[in-house]
Amino acid sequence: MIDPQWDAAPGASTAPARNRRQDPCITLQELVLDSSDVMEFLAALAGVAAAVLSTITNTLSCGVTLRRRKRSPAAAGSDERGRVLEELQNDLHDGPSLTALRDDDVILVPDTGGENRWRDSMDALRRNGIRSILAVPLDLAGEAEAVMSLYSTKPLGFSGPDITAAEAFADSAAKSLRLALRIAHLRHARNDLTAAMQSRSTIDTAVGIVMAQNRCSRDTAVKVLTRASNSRNVKLRDIAAQVIASVSGETDLAPYFDE
Repeated sequence: MIDPQWDAAPGASTAPARNRRQDPCITLQELVLDSSDVMEFLAALAGVAAAVLSTITNTLSCGVTLRRRKRSPAAAGSDERGRVLEELQNDLHDGPSLTALRDDDVILVPDTGGENRWRDSMDALRRNGIRSILAVPLDLAGEAEAVMSLYSTKPLGFSGPDITAAEAFADSAAKSLRLALRIAHLRHARNDLTAAMQSRSTIDTAVGIVMAQNRCSRDTAVKVLTRASNSRNVKLRDIAAQVIASVSGETDLAPYFDE
């Protein structure tokens, strides 16, 4: 954990004038409701972080990296620079942001010009005009891993109060991101269930048609469709849709599901 009493360079912000027009917690909650997916939320979160944590003398870019099981890392930024810098570290598999993520600890780079760690990342960050970095992990309670990175074009760009403010914001951001991830999971589960029920409806209709045409039992009709599916190497639902189309010309039998 970074010492909040870290001594900033002369002239660095110690009582930053931040955007306090609305409680960031409320803003983040609204973002969860307004975002159509997790990536949209990450970009919006980064934008709010940059706006809230920038000061009059130190305009920040913010990047957020999210890692989920069986998925490629997702990166978003408050602007093009923030996004590119996150993707750069992900591509290099190293950097202060990924170290903060792996170690679950705040990482401060006071001056990229004098930083000997992460040499490839530091070279790239300096080429992009970045002189100081603050990376804060987001506690997602095991659901995934995420880190919020703040990029400044000024050396010694983060004072003790700046770090404290970033950690407080990260705590609220983590709670909102956890909620966004759970909502996304529920959406996917609902979509999968709806697709399964639609597929079942199509198959049941086709079974009924085969029973009527062949005057056979349900079990026999199911076997007929299954054999056709296996012999043609076509999904059972698609075979069922073909049967329905051959009778009525209608394959879109999606039922109404009351949510």
